[in-house]
Amino acid sequence: MKTLRVAVIGAGVVGFSTAVCIAEALPLCSVTLVADKFSPDTTSDGAAGILFAAEFPDISLERQKHWFRDSFDHLMAIACSPSAPEAGVMLSSGWQIFKEVPANKRPFWSDYVIGFRTMTDSELKRFPDHRFGQAFTTIKCECSSYLPWLEKRFRTAGGRVEQRTVASLQELGSSFDLIVNCSGLGSKTLVGDAQVYPVRGQVLKVEAPWLQHFIRDGDGKTYIYPGMHSVTVGGTRQEGDWRLQVDQGDTESILERCGRLEPSLSKAKVLGEWVGLRPSRRNPRVERETVLLRGRQVPVVHNYGHGGWGVTLAWGTALDALGLVKQCLHDMPLQAKL
Repeated sequence: MKTLRVAVIGAGVVGFSTAVCIAEALPLCSVTLVADKFSPDTTSDGAAGILFAAEFPDISLERQKHWFRDSFDHLMAIACSPSAPEAGVMLSSGWQIFKEVPANKRPFWSDYVIGFRTMTDSELKRFPDHRFGQAFTTIKCECSSYLPWLEKRFRTAGGRVEQRTVASLQELGSSFDLIVNCSGLGSKTLVGDAQVYPVRGQVLKVEAPWLQHFIRDGDGKTYIYPGMHSVTVGGTRQEGDWRLQVDQGDTESILERCGRLEPSLSKAKVLGEWVGLRPSRRNPRVERETVLLRGRQVPVVHNYGHGGWGVTLAWGTALDALGLVKQCLHDMPLQAKL
């Protein structure tokens, strides 16, 4: 049987997760990952990569739970393995705090993280501006290590990597039998999805090895995430903002807000500043369609639009996308498979 040629577009955490899932599960497929940017130049590289999630409005909660649980279980297995330091995956404990008591005190992902509980009054005394908090242990996945680790795993499974810009799916129509689109914000132009928009995020990396616990304000704009080699402090959530240059006003605001939550940050050395555009959408698009490319009907599986939850949901949506790829292969006419 002829090998089926599969292209995966995008080398961020969603693209590489999806490519690995397909290459490992379907050895009869020849999988090529195509992207214009690779680590350390992807949006994923700057992500804090801490696992918890927001709720998307139009996707069944059951499906969202699967995405979260599958991602958490996958990364937990790595965190508990000898690969943890090379893959950049570690356990992280801390607090999510709220100025007002949230309507939902137990988010859907609370059953999957470790030891989720409401903070005590004495714990909350540390944060006098906040009235409610949640304590739990989750996973931190640092993509600057994780993406090269995934690429190695992908190549081991027989995957190929190609660096080039894809301006249109038509360019791939004659070379591939099936296309998986994980192009994130690029889907706005690549497949003409007007629902995709950027949410600008700016963070700082600081040297503060004495900090052991994460702190996240429930509004999602202020956070402190200790990692393996530095502490990520942030941030911004600027919708529709395409600026990629560092904004000095944002830097000062981040240091001031994070300093209120953790006064010792005034002693931390700033190691670097980073800006990225989260590929946001009302709901992630994980579905399949058939597109006419160069006179051929080519199945296309989409997996993009995760916003700030790419690392959190990447493996779960990759497994979903793998299921869609299997459906496409099953539905292909026999002559395409021979």
